[in-house]
Amino acid sequence: MSANKRALGPLYVVRNSRIHGRGVFAARYIRKGTRILEYKGERIDNDEADRRYDDTKMKRHHTFLFTLDAKTVIDGAPEVGGGDASFINHSCDPNCEAVITDRKIFIHALRGIEPGTELAYDYQYERTGKNDAALEKFYVCRCGSANCRGTIMKPAKKKKRRRR
Repeated sequence: MSANKRALGPLYVVRNSRIHGRGVFAARYIRKGTRILEYKGERIDNDEADRRYDDTKMKRHHTFLFTLDAKTVIDGAPEVGGGDASFINHSCDPNCEAVITDRKIFIHALRGIEPGTELAYDYQYERTGKNDAALEKFYVCRCGSANCRGTIMKPAKKKKRRRR
């Protein structure tokens, strides 16, 4: 860390969130494009991820999983070495985005973020086309943004209209 960043203090703090559980908040102004932190944790395969977090046994959805690629998932749970990024909540109007670089996941600011503002990115859970209506309710969104779509799943693809 550079002396300048140390002098300014940390970029973020973790505390209770109005969205869900704990959240990550800007401790000082964060400029657009800033790499804020890395999503850390244990690298596991999809089968292990399904074993650890069986949605059918959950009353409500809650995991610390982040898909790195088709074969690798990062479990960011605190008990397996996850870091602060695992506390970043979903928003349908995000101020951050996840960027995969060199097989690592970093959280970057999409725009300038004022101190005290909760950091959030769009989780965009994949749709399978099967049971999506039920899954939308299970993967409910609590972001509270004006354009909230009600779920942390990717937006549904709009059907193309045929011309007559």
